[in-house]
Amino acid sequence: MKKFITGCVCLLIATIFLAIIPTEAECAVYDDTIRLHILANSDSNDDQALKIKVRDAILCEFSDELNKISSKAEAEETISALLSDIEKFAEEVIAKSGYSYTVKATLSDELYETRTYEDFTLPRGIYTSLRIIIGNGEGKNWWCVMFPPLCLDMATESVPDDDAIKKYSKEEISLIRRGGYNIKFKLLEMFSNAFS
Repeated sequence: MKKFITGCVCLLIATIFLAIIPTEAECAVYDDTIRLHILANSDSNDDQALKIKVRDAILCEFSDELNKISSKAEAEETISALLSDIEKFAEEVIAKSGYSYTVKATLSDELYETRTYEDFTLPRGIYTSLRIIIGNGEGKNWWCVMFPPLCLDMATESVPDDDAIKKYSKEEISLIRRGGYNIKFKLLEMFSNAFS
């Protein structure tokens, strides 16, 4: 009887351990995604409105180049090459709006909490991120998915098209479209937290 109980406990521990280890598709969600993160100068109504204006202008200006990208590596290369253009363009938009804020654009790894976007959810974790910091960058932020290009139509408030979603694998799509936050995400986040 003692061996039976010990065996059951070992089996339970092994099952829990295997449930916590993220699958290849779950890890790939982090590896295949680039987030766009825009931080406003402050939380004032004017600065928040300016953030949205900058967002819309950037998405419109650079959407043609970014929509043609077929891989994350290509997206990183393209975005890196565009960083100074993005800064300059955003500063022009800001100047035309009557402000003198500087803009800093970087491509770096950034920790995000679990977020729901349109009809899917991305788990908490570290993602490559195009960060656009307006002025002091102390205001509320706005984010979306830059690659696959799910937010390039945000200026028109349209839903990301299926061609962009299809840049994720079938397993990744299944994971992120399961109806939002679920126990698997919680386990994935626990695993991610242990190594971040």
